[in-house]
Amino acid sequence: MAGIGFALRRLARRDDLLGVLQGYAHSAFISSGPWMFTILALAGINLVGKDLASNEELNLFRVVIIYNFCFSVVLTGPLVLVATRYLADAIYLKQVDTAPGMLLATLAIAYGLAAVTAGPFYVLLSALPVAVMLAALVNFFLVCGIWVVSIFLSALKDYVAVTTAFGVGMLVALLAAIGFGALGGPAGMVWGFSVGLATIQFGLIARVFAEYPYRVARVFAFLEYFRKYWDLALIGLVGNLAVWADKWIMWFVPERETVSGAMVIYSAYDSAMFVAYLTIVPALTIFTVNIETRFFERYQAFYRDIQAHATYAQIARNHTSIIQALLESARNLIILQGAVCAVTIFLAPSLVGWLGLTYTQIGIFRFGSLGAFFQVMFLFCTIILSYFDLRRRNLMAQALYLAINVVCTLVFSEMGFAWYGYGYFLASLVAFVIAYLMVADALKRLPYIAFVANNPSVH
Repeated sequence: MAGIGFALRRLARRDDLLGVLQGYAHSAFISSGPWMFTILALAGINLVGKDLASNEELNLFRVVIIYNFCFSVVLTGPLVLVATRYLADAIYLKQVDTAPGMLLATLAIAYGLAAVTAGPFYVLLSALPVAVMLAALVNFFLVCGIWVVSIFLSALKDYVAVTTAFGVGMLVALLAAIGFGALGGPAGMVWGFSVGLATIQFGLIARVFAEYPYRVARVFAFLEYFRKYWDLALIGLVGNLAVWADKWIMWFVPERETVSGAMVIYSAYDSAMFVAYLTIVPALTIFTVNIETRFFERYQAFYRDIQAHATYAQIARNHTSIIQALLESARNLIILQGAVCAVTIFLAPSLVGWLGLTYTQIGIFRFGSLGAFFQVMFLFCTIILSYFDLRRRNLMAQALYLAINVVCTLVFSEMGFAWYGYGYFLASLVAFVIAYLMVADALKRLPYIAFVANNPSVH
């Protein structure tokens, strides 16, 4: 699934500055489009909407979007990860004629899950006005759809179409939310934001059907992968729970706000954390363009030579090449993300006003930036584990991250405002160390894993 990274790398290596800028700009949308779109669009609407809507209306709008964003990604996580594996195998086997059918099936399943979860919550527990409730439900369906369509982002070769879909969608969401909000209040804002989401979703769906112009067939063939890769489904669920656990726990601190019915939130924590997440965009971008593609070339050579019955000396050289590539990439990544994180922490007092935060959120923002640094390093470790098909290790790492995040956030949330965010930072640090040790052990024993541990003929 690293395919689009090679196209972006060729663009970034073009002998002019524009090619470099275009390559990394496209990569930013490919690697972090859905949540970057949400954060930037929310920030824009909050900035412009202050003069058009009351604080209560803006808060209600924010809560609906945040709830839909976080619960949809957890709900669709197992589906997305299993379907991604199915698509990757189909691309490897050159049997991509099932892609259109799989897209429609995953969308149908995601919408079904949305109906049986978000439907009862909004109708029975949210206590929202009917107009807002209906808009929130439609918005939840659209967000679920975008997570599903994102399965194909790394497989599509037309990176311009992907960037255009997110860019146009973001602009439409901003303008429509403001325009509709002036007429219909919170309901209008949610409907307007949904128009932008629909622009992205259907733009990407159209691109997928153009990329894979095959007859819709074997629609639910990928479901058999849930039996074979049940642990992958659990990784998708537990991994997303781990990312959001601290936010949910912080919704129940004494400073929380009850917005409507069962909908509670702690805006100071959420907004600081969401902005802190933007600091990892450079790391995600360089990973897509340079690191993953470079690693994939060594990874592919290692297994290709094994299949070609290469000598032990050649396999050993390929093994060493993989380790060297990852060590060099890790060094570059740590330097880049470490520099971004350090600058963000040092300049936090100057940045908070420009970012729409308050000075009371500086501590949370700093802890969030540190936590995001280690979380993105943890993410890259789990991606490497996925390449080597070490699903049990990956699941263990995600489960430990979830448990540590829950425990640490609970402990530090009891210690008062000054410690808010420390639990997430500490959990991300510990989880990264654990995942790093798992990857180091796997790399050391890679020939054994390739010939014995992951060899079905041996078991």
